[in-house]
Amino acid sequence: MILEHAILPVRPGRESDFEAAMHRARPLIAAQPGFVSLSVQRSLETPNEYLLLVEWDSLEAHTEGFRTSPEYARWRELLHEFYDPFPRVEHFVEISSGTPALP
Repeated sequence: MILEHAILPVRPGRESDFEAAMHRARPLIAAQPGFVSLSVQRSLETPNEYLLLVEWDSLEAHTEGFRTSPEYARWRELLHEFYDPFPRVEHFVEISSGTPALP
């Protein structure tokens, strides 16, 4: 399981528009092969920042699947205008006892 993480800095004053656009964008990502779950949380301390967490079956499901799909083009159209600066996306893998550390 891979966890995609991004802090989404939304242009101040555009939060309601962003939330409406995210509502429309959710089905685009949820229909992707390898998609597991999506969570979007709004910061209490910085109300124009959101935490995006997406679980994928594999890194490739996100990077080679979703990001090369027609649905991702629509996702970009709906959401990317709201970000300033553009968010940095990272991928995480769960660790557990007995699992060797990643290089």
